[in-house]
Amino acid sequence: MARRGDTIELAVLGLLHEGPMHGYELRKRLNLMLGWGRLLSYGSLYPALKKMLRGNLIAEVTPDPGAAAASRRQRIVYQVTEKGTAEFERLMSEVGPTAWEDDNFDIRFRFFSSTDMEIRLRVLEGRRSRLQERLDRVQRDLAMTQKEVDRYAAELQRHGVESVEREVRWLSDLINAERGAQAEPIRPPASPAAEPARND
Repeated sequence: MARRGDTIELAVLGLLHEGPMHGYELRKRLNLMLGWGRLLSYGSLYPALKKMLRGNLIAEVTPDPGAAAASRRQRIVYQVTEKGTAEFERLMSEVGPTAWEDDNFDIRFRFFSSTDMEIRLRVLEGRRSRLQERLDRVQRDLAMTQKEVDRYAAELQRHGVESVEREVRWLSDLINAERGAQAEPIRPPASPAAEPARND
C-alpha cells in the first residue's frame, strides 16, 4: 500500500513537472486533485516539501523581483530538479499494485499524458481487475446479509455496489479507447486538392 507521503510526493512532482509554483498554489491544485475527502493541510504539505528539498527532488527559486516588491512578503517558488524529473518518470512507469490503489490511482491518472500507452493500459487493467475482485466480494456479502440488515444498511451496500460497477464500466471504456488508439494506423497527411483549371 502506498503511504500518503509517497502519494503527495508523486502529486507535487507531477504538478511542478508542468511548471514552477509557490506553496499556496501547490496546495490549492493538490486539493482540487485529491478531492474533498482528502484535503491537504499546510501541516502535511510543508514537511513533504522540506523532505523533497533535502532529497534534491525540488528546489526553491527566487521569484521575479518586481512581483516580490508588489506583494508584502516574498513567496517561495518551487521547481522540479533534474533528479525530481527522473523520479517522477520512474514513479509513473511503475505498474505494480500500488499504481492502482484508491489513493494512488487518481494521481497517476491525472498525469497519464506523461505516460507511455502500454503503461497506461497495464495500470487501467490492474485497477479494473482490483475493482472487479472488490465488486464480487461486496455482491457476495450483500446477498448473504440482505435478509439480516435493515433497509438503510442494505441501501448503503447497494450504493457501494453501484459505485464500483460504474467505475468498472468507465475503466472498460478507457481501456477500449486506448486499444482503439493503439490499433489505428498512422495515416499520411492528406495532400492538398488540386486547384481547378482556370479559363482566362
